[in-house]
Amino acid sequence: MTTVDDLLNLLVLDKISDTEFNGESKAIGSPIVFGGQVLAQAINAASRTITNKRVLHSMHAYFLEAGNLELPITYNVSLVRDGGSFSVRRVTAHQKDSTIFILSASFHKKEEGYNHQVTMNSDIKQPEELLSWTEMREEFGDALPKGLKSFLEIKRPIEFKPTAFANPLDPKNLPPKHHVWFKLKGDINGLDLNTKQQILTYISDYNILTSTLNPHASKAHWGNTQTASLDHSMWYFRDFDFSDWLLYATESPSASGGRGFARGNIFTRNGELVATVAQEGLIRPIKK
Repeated sequence: MTTVDDLLNLLVLDKISDTEFNGESKAIGSPIVFGGQVLAQAINAASRTITNKRVLHSMHAYFLEAGNLELPITYNVSLVRDGGSFSVRRVTAHQKDSTIFILSASFHKKEEGYNHQVTMNSDIKQPEELLSWTEMREEFGDALPKGLKSFLEIKRPIEFKPTAFANPLDPKNLPPKHHVWFKLKGDINGLDLNTKQQILTYISDYNILTSTLNPHASKAHWGNTQTASLDHSMWYFRDFDFSDWLLYATESPSASGGRGFARGNIFTRNGELVATVAQEGLIRPIKK
């Protein structure tokens, strides 16, 4: 996948019935299905059962089994409730006889109300000052560890620019935070809010666990740590535009027992809060 059109082709599911949909998978450098893909495809399935123009405002999901890249994923949607203001959907994802994922999503009619938000850190470097993943690969090349180099060589429909990162050649512990700018590649004109939320959900599973490893970066890295998303929650606050860079500001309040917890806020460049994410993930040291 190299552009937003490729990503949309992945996220828009084939309809089997009014409440059942099929999806395919694309690898992003892992031997199992990317969690962000399953999250976004499940949101696509749920949203296609909403007929009253209500807007997604929250979702909560659990990853139960690793997804097989070679098998299609079937999404079954349960119409839990259509109330006066909110509609709730439950999505279950299957591969063969295994349930690999469950999600609950809530949709809300448009209303006017109070408005406030947290502020974005004004000291963050702008994307024009930073190297992208693509530029890191080009600049450092063979000096990078083999696993990291292979990961950065994979073509993606999103460009990422971290404001700081652990130096694999001089590993040191870092604060439990990670800030990264991101932007879509390709033509992003004409996307409706529903589609933008699905894409944002896909992107939200990138980078978030980095903040759980940063405090242990002197000894822990992606090559010696087994990682996997365990659960994922997301709240969607405001409409936004993908034509400019967005900032994913994450932090990890705690890690223990082989699990790391992280939360993140997604801001527009001018500081408007778009969404908030929370995830607990497996960060298990690999025993030699």
